[in-house]
Formats: sequence, structure tokens, C-alpha cells
Amino acid sequence: MKPILGITLGEATGIGPELIAKLISNNRLALYCRPVIIGDARVLELGKKIAGVDFPVNIVDNVSAIDWDGPISILDQKNFDPTHLKMGEINVDSGRVTGDTLVTALRLLDEGAIQGMVFAPLNKQAFILGGYDYEDEHALFREFFKWDKPAGIMNVLDKLWTFRVTCHIPISEVASSLNKENILSAIKLADGTLRLAGYERPRIGVAALNPHSGEGGLCGREELDIILPAIESARAEDIEALGPFSADTIFIAAFKGAYDAVLTMYHDQGQIATKLIGFDIGVTVAAGLPYPITTPEHGTAFDIAGKGVAKTDATEKAIEIAARMAGWRG
Repeated sequence: MKPILGITLGEATGIGPELIAKLISNNRLALYCRPVIIGDARVLELGKKIAGVDFPVNIVDNVSAIDWDGPISILDQKNFDPTHLKMGEINVDSGRVTGDTLVTALRLLDEGAIQGMVFAPLNKQAFILGGYDYEDEHALFREFFKWDKPAGIMNVLDKLWTFRVTCHIPISEVASSLNKENILSAIKLADGTLRLAGYERPRIGVAALNPHSGEGGLCGREELDIILPAIESARAEDIEALGPFSADTIFIAAFKGAYDAVLTMYHDQGQIATKLIGFDIGVTVAAGLPYPITTPEHGTAFDIAGKGVAKTDATEKAIEIAARMAGWRG
């Protein structure tokens, strides 16, 4: 059977409720999963109004009460009234409720009531102001599951996955933060995540750190001293890691299908390339955690919130990927 996915409505002041309402109206969710919406039913009604759609909704108290042949079901959290909400603005109460709803979904994952989670976009500033004092929501996930194994953020653009060794740190700290061990760990994490999503032997292109891949040591030695040894160790473990390739050309080959994934050394090496090509269709995957968790990469889009023009492509792709990671092979 298709996996049960919990789908949250995201930030009420953003485009999340609109996106979910559109996907429900178009019957897109059932293509990949057995969906259960998690959030306040009044926020879903707001999403329906913004999207200009209508459909019946079944309010349930627990997942076991859902009739999968009936209307879409929502676990009504009864925790946020959007009546006087101003769209496209930071709202502390909305940020708190968004965090609370994530925790509810995480608990359902841990209890086995759902098999994966897709969360509509949240606003990190509202999330923090609402009482969730974390670097980002992924730190919350790791803490909730008491997860001390390797984990990180992967991004998916169409069929290309990207991962990075370092993430939200100053560029001045990147080189000193790299070593053979964390590069190898990142390669293995990328390989394992893609295998979970259905790739039998993913091809992972590894980016260099320095211009022209270090020019044989003339422009930095990280490629020779730590990146290449990490790649060789990965290949010794039967992982198809390739490189290191100069970061200014690796995505040319990647977008032509040379690799299933690209591992970059720092955040912007991959994010600039992928967001330039498809900012509004990318997906973020919480890699390495015990359950599939995904979200559209584009964020809350405050500039268009409430206008009914948000595109659902990335959210639908996030649902498809979560379903694949949960075992669906449609």
C-alpha cells in the first residue's frame, strides 16, 4: 500500500495553506501516498479561500480513524485562528504554532502512525520568535529523535540531488572545517539517502574546493590531501564517488545527467547553481534521519502570499520524494 504521509500546512502567513489546498483540490496527493493533513482546520479553510478551490474535509482525532476512501482528513490541532491574520508578514503566534505542529508530526512518526512527513514552508524568523530557539527546523528534528548519527540537508532539483559537507558557516571557516572524515561521511550519507529513494547505485560527483580543482597543488592542496583520499575510501566501500571536479564545471556535467548527486564543499557551491536553474521547483530533504522528511525549497514567499498564484510543483515533488523514501515505487 502507499505510505501514510503527514502533511503540515506550514506558516499561515505564507503560501503553505494555499499550496496544500491546491494539491488536495487537484487530487495530486493520492498519486503518491495516503495523506493526512496536520494543522488547524481554519487555516486549511483559509488556504482554500486563497486558492479559490473547495472540497470536503473530514476532521479526525487520530490517524487510525481515517477512511482512506473518503474525503481528505485533517488532524485538527485547533491551535490557530487566522481570522485577523495579515498575509506576508512575520507573525510570532503563527511561528509558534508552526513549530508545535512540526512536533506533533514528529511524534506521530515516532509512534509509527505515519511513515513520512512533508512540511509546507515555514519562516525561520517566526519559528525562532515563536519559541523554537534552533539554528533551523532540522536541528529540532535531530534533538527530537535524539539523533547523534550523521544527518544533513540534501536538495533535489528534478532528478539531480545535491549535498554539502559544510552548511551554514562563514566562508572564512570552510577550509579549516574540511577533513577526510567529514567528506567521507557526507559521501556515505548522500549514497545511503539516494538508495533509500530507489537508486540502486547512485553516481556521486564530488566538487573541489579550490579553483580549477587546485591545479595539482599550485592553488591549494585540499583536493590532494583530503578530498581525493575521501573519494578513494568511498570507492573502496563500493560507493560510486567521482572527482574531485572543479566547482565551476561540475554542474554543467551534472545537469546533463553525468551524476545522480553532487557533493559540494560548502553551501553556495551548490545552492547558486541549483537555485539559478530552478528556484521554485527544488526540494529539501532531511537526510540521514530515521524517517523521510521533506519540504519545498522555495520558502514562504511572503511577496505573493494571499494572492492565489503560488505554484505547487516543488510541494508535489517533495511529497513524491517522501513517498519514495518511505518505500513507494510507483
